[in-house]
Amino acid sequence: MNERVKAVAVGETTMGSRLEDEAAQSTTTLGPMVGLVREDIAGAVALLLRETATDPQRTMRHAQAMCEDMIKIMTGQSDLAPDPKDKRFKDPAWQYNPFLRAGAQYYLAVQKGMKNWLGELELDAIERDRANFISQIIIDALAPTNTLWGNPTAQKRLVDSGGLSLIKGLKNAYDDMVHNKGMVSQVNKRPFKIGENVATSKGAVVLRTEMMELIQYAPTTDEVHAIPQLTIPPQINKMYINDLSPEKSVVKYQVDNGIQTFVISWKNPSKEQGVWGMAEYVASCEEAMKAVAKITGSDKVNISAGCSGGQTASVVASKLAADGSDLLGSLTLMVCVLHPQQGDIEAGSLMTDNGLALAKKRAAKAGIIKGDDLSRGFAWLRPNDLIWNYVINNYLLGDDPPAFDVLFWNADATNLSATLMGDFLTLFETLAFTKQGEVEMAGHKVDLSEVDADLFILGGVTDHITPWRATYRSTQLFGSDDVTYVLSQSGHMQAILNPPGNPKAKYYVQKGGGDLPETAEEWLKGTEEVAGSWWPFWMDWVQKRSGPKKAAPKKLGGKGFEPLDPAPGLYVLEQA
Repeated sequence: MNERVKAVAVGETTMGSRLEDEAAQSTTTLGPMVGLVREDIAGAVALLLRETATDPQRTMRHAQAMCEDMIKIMTGQSDLAPDPKDKRFKDPAWQYNPFLRAGAQYYLAVQKGMKNWLGELELDAIERDRANFISQIIIDALAPTNTLWGNPTAQKRLVDSGGLSLIKGLKNAYDDMVHNKGMVSQVNKRPFKIGENVATSKGAVVLRTEMMELIQYAPTTDEVHAIPQLTIPPQINKMYINDLSPEKSVVKYQVDNGIQTFVISWKNPSKEQGVWGMAEYVASCEEAMKAVAKITGSDKVNISAGCSGGQTASVVASKLAADGSDLLGSLTLMVCVLHPQQGDIEAGSLMTDNGLALAKKRAAKAGIIKGDDLSRGFAWLRPNDLIWNYVINNYLLGDDPPAFDVLFWNADATNLSATLMGDFLTLFETLAFTKQGEVEMAGHKVDLSEVDADLFILGGVTDHITPWRATYRSTQLFGSDDVTYVLSQSGHMQAILNPPGNPKAKYYVQKGGGDLPETAEEWLKGTEEVAGSWWPFWMDWVQKRSGPKKAAPKKLGGKGFEPLDPAPGLYVLEQA
């Protein structure tokens, strides 16, 4: 494996447009971060204040060093310059305008001083991570580019537009206060309409319960494989990410390749439905699998799932194995972490045991966690990408936010039941998936070593939500003899929505196949780079596990599963 590939695998990327990067960064994921509470954030701030007070001499020494930097800036002798990769300072005015250059250098001096001060603090690893994380949020908020007076691009736009950009920016801010609960908009929703230009694949709801709709998609080939595929989506985002647009629809790709395709669409829970937990969701998945089997006449059902849907699917697989059921065929897990470790998630160090307990208690009292609240909390954990970036674009420049389908889907969040949140946090706290029969969940002891289904696991090189090394650990948890791991050169949602046709696409697989090594680092050494999308590779893998071909059904549904409403159903239209 060459050095270029190694560099890419540890985080470098050349793929994707700026909008695609933002889409990947803006995806709200259901994971341990739902357990972060304000007390944990306040504790991180208190840690900084404590360290300031405990050693005044150290604080004064660093303050003096910062003053020396300030004097150099005032006298024009400072050599501080922004990182060439920092897009906030791309405007040439930062280099040529002496006042703006000095403003940037003041900001950089504060940034440098904070970094040097933090480096000298006597902290353990977790405390240091907390201090670094919270200080970066503070420093990002102080950037001069977040204000009109400190943003030359916005000032030029103001002059060039005759003041109209400021008026439009104020209008955008007013609209967000009135219509977006005070949160800066990350997407222009107006061009998108579900069922018309988003989620357009033909199909029908063939089963509806209080918790879910089961959607069967119409075949587009004369013959189909005998074993169907059911997708279990995350509970915090809507299912149409699988059918976003015809050119990047996983659903369309499956039916075009002869796969009988079914997708669960979860109902958006209300406060009264906050009692729905993992047991109820697993039972719904089993009900959907049995319905798919009856409709297709197959004794096996292949499963695919991503992110928290993958965690749910893993509990389903464990439950079926405990019950002695042979219903599960193959299992595909995309960008899903089953074995978290300290340092996987950027803000993970902020969480405490007390905070997790508080999060569960508050959620139980409220019944549900609002989708908007989850999105808001997640955005403030990455403010540069998810807040200030849009403040500049929408308010200072007066532009509309991007009209991008992935961002539209991400903004269409759903509520999360309090009981399910508690169950996910239990899986996280206990490392349930790494244990063999020690943690009870959904009416059984979770034990992935009893799951012998063929496994396909996907990670994304630049995925900060479910880091690829964390997804790789899942390869060691199951009792399967046939495990395939693929690393896509993209971020979180880009890793999944990576259809053929992108000339820059590539992925990595293990040379020669065989058993996977224990660690991601060992696996990385033995990989080869493959040009193009990973979808054809995966489809070949799925088809080999989907049985022989037979004539495609002429009608959707079947006896007891008559079609109700056209895809994508009614539940995706419900708002949080």
